[in-house]
Amino acid sequence: MSGMPEGPAGPTSTDLWERLRRSTPARIGLGRVGHALPLGEVLDFQLAHARARDAVHGGLDRDALARALAPLPVVMVESAASDRATYLRRPDLGRQLAPGSARMLAGRGDGCDVLFVLGDGLSPGAVQARGAALVKAAMRELADLSVGPVVLAHQARVALGDPVGEALGARICVMILGERPGLSVADSLGIYLTYAPRIGRRDSERNCISNIHDAGGLSCQEAARKLGWLVREALRRGLSGVGLKEEAPLAPPNVPLPRSEPEP
Repeated sequence: MSGMPEGPAGPTSTDLWERLRRSTPARIGLGRVGHALPLGEVLDFQLAHARARDAVHGGLDRDALARALAPLPVVMVESAASDRATYLRRPDLGRQLAPGSARMLAGRGDGCDVLFVLGDGLSPGAVQARGAALVKAAMRELADLSVGPVVLAHQARVALGDPVGEALGARICVMILGERPGLSVADSLGIYLTYAPRIGRRDSERNCISNIHDAGGLSCQEAARKLGWLVREALRRGLSGVGLKEEAPLAPPNVPLPRSEPEP
């Protein structure tokens, strides 16, 4: 097959897949040695898999995150999942507040337009690395709205923002947490916006902004700009989820585009 990588030497200088590989981190045109992948690709896959596993089992240093968020006020809560193993086996418990956290939040519902909840999710390292920067960028976009204390949630799933937002009387809950790691990026953030959060909200009643990372994904600034648009439209229309489509204009790219190949 002309242009296809083959033989014990793996990809060659005539590899036509190289042009496509420069435009995406996806694993395409990996080549072959006989009936198997080249050794380098096998080792690269195993390394990516190990990084994804490490990301899932990593921890979130909430004290350090609170310092990074200063001077913003911070509240710490726990989900009903008592440890990481339980959290992974019982997603339902990650959506519920631990009894102690529920009692602590009860009676603190002063009300606010927007409440930020930072949860570890399935990639705590992503929250550690960019969570504070994303919250601060979002607050600059929402400077004219009232914002509640930033809630740092342990062993959290997306829906944990519902009881937290309900207890604190938020008009909108913005849950930020680490996304499920992939084999290209292991430290990506996702944002989930819910209008009028309360226990029992469906996932179809949320808006999601995903793939916030430094490896070709959304920057914190661009994600905050999209979130600002969604928050204002959610407040104006009184809804979120499938009834609200993100229609903010595209910003100019902030990363260099792949260089085009010279014409043959």
